[in-house]
Amino acid sequence: MTEESKKHRFLTTEQAAEELNVSSNQIRALLKTGELRAIQVGGRGMWRIGVNDLENYIARAYRRTEERITSGDFVDDAEPGADYPQ
Repeated sequence: MTEESKKHRFLTTEQAAEELNVSSNQIRALLKTGELRAIQVGGRGMWRIGVNDLENYIARAYRRTEERITSGDFVDDAEPGADYPQ
């Protein structure tokens, strides 16, 4: 987590997207499917994502990835020549 996000209990969709290095649209898609928990606040229904909820999502993603690797169901979608851990 960045120092800024450690100061706050809740993040905007933009801040969560920055933490995961994805687009805000991807965060909204995760919210829509329920894969990432969040709340809506205020009259305009702005989304706020709890820092703990984002950390839990990340932990679940690591577990799912580990399970896929262990089961042999892992597909490497990296571009040819991409730099990734081995």
